[in-house]
Amino acid sequence: MRRQAIASKAAGQDGGRNSHRRHSYQKVLDGRKQPIRGLWTRNGSFIARVRVPGDGGSMVAKWVPLTDDDGRKLTALGDARTALEKLRTQRHDDDLPVLGRVPTLAEYVPDYLRHRETLTQQNALRPVTLSKDRGMLAAWVETYGGLRLNQLKAAHIIRFRDEMLRDGYSPRTANIAVITLRGLCKHAKLEGHLKSLPMQDLCQLKGTVEKRRLVSAADLANLAAVALEPRFAGGRLARVGEAGQPLKNAAQFADYLLLMAYAGSRRNETLRLRWADVDFAGAQITIGADGLAKNYESRVVDFNPKLEDHLRAMHARHAPDSEWLFPSPQRGERDRPAKTFMESLRLARLAAGMPEFGFHDCRHFFISYCVMSGLDFMTIARWVGHKDGGFLIGKVYGHLSNEHAKAQAQRVNFGPAVFSPDVVKQSVR
Repeated sequence: MRRQAIASKAAGQDGGRNSHRRHSYQKVLDGRKQPIRGLWTRNGSFIARVRVPGDGGSMVAKWVPLTDDDGRKLTALGDARTALEKLRTQRHDDDLPVLGRVPTLAEYVPDYLRHRETLTQQNALRPVTLSKDRGMLAAWVETYGGLRLNQLKAAHIIRFRDEMLRDGYSPRTANIAVITLRGLCKHAKLEGHLKSLPMQDLCQLKGTVEKRRLVSAADLANLAAVALEPRFAGGRLARVGEAGQPLKNAAQFADYLLLMAYAGSRRNETLRLRWADVDFAGAQITIGADGLAKNYESRVVDFNPKLEDHLRAMHARHAPDSEWLFPSPQRGERDRPAKTFMESLRLARLAAGMPEFGFHDCRHFFISYCVMSGLDFMTIARWVGHKDGGFLIGKVYGHLSNEHAKAQAQRVNFGPAVFSPDVVKQSVR
């Protein structure tokens, strides 16, 4: 069917006679009633028709709605002609914008998560990271799910981040939300949906990190001992006069706490430890041998006296039918590790009067006491898996070595005075 040409002053009007014109592309004419090459209208909007390289290398025609920088459709002929010339220049410079329909954020998130699931199945992404991605992206979809990916602007991200801060989230959590969206946008860019990232000029928020309380060895011993006491009933603390019992996995829980405290390992990588990772002859334990550690690299922690004694005690009473240091009590015939000790921690810290204690405090305990023992930061960083050569440890924990040094200075004893003040004065004269 032959397309109908219309004058520019009547662009977008169908005259009320041929209803099919409302949905057809109509040529735009200049002031001399001549067609403007490559410029059309459809349903009152200006549309450019440009030829671009296709997937097979041949040139294909693309219909491109002409809009301003904010995504609003152009209504003035002069603006449309300017936009058309800009498209041609970008084509010549091989810098064309994304052409074709761009999915909305709500439409694209499931595709992106399927990609992340594939990485998880190939052990290239930790399951906990995928779970966090799901939660963060659900919040983004709830707020901006109807926007197309190329309509997301820095202003949207700033408003989302500010709203998180007003709701009481920390600057660190707000930064993680932006990082999660950045990962999605990077993938969309690789797939040709975006030319640039909307958050590329955004700086991360800087917040004051609350100083973490230093847990003592007595605190850890108390927490482990409480788990073995008959103070619990039905997943809660026993009431006054009620018969209680120890936690079902009290011994495992205590071993778990102390191993993290003596090796500096994180909670999930500790759960995945196998006895094959423990080298008693070489006096070392390998953390992250399964490739699922935070930085996807394994690391070796050399035995310290406490770590060696604890591992030997665990090995002497370990389950012979399991390869795991912390086998699941419900593993049945299928050998698998325990999933979590979070419920045990919740109950034990309530009973011990330590409501703020978290598993990461064990790692903090290890690093802090290594620093106060005078170990160099580079060695500690290698043990705990920091890739910065000890910079972060010096930044976060360096004050401990200063405090420890000051405390040690008070113990300096120069012995009894050799000279009396009078003798010193005379010697000076």
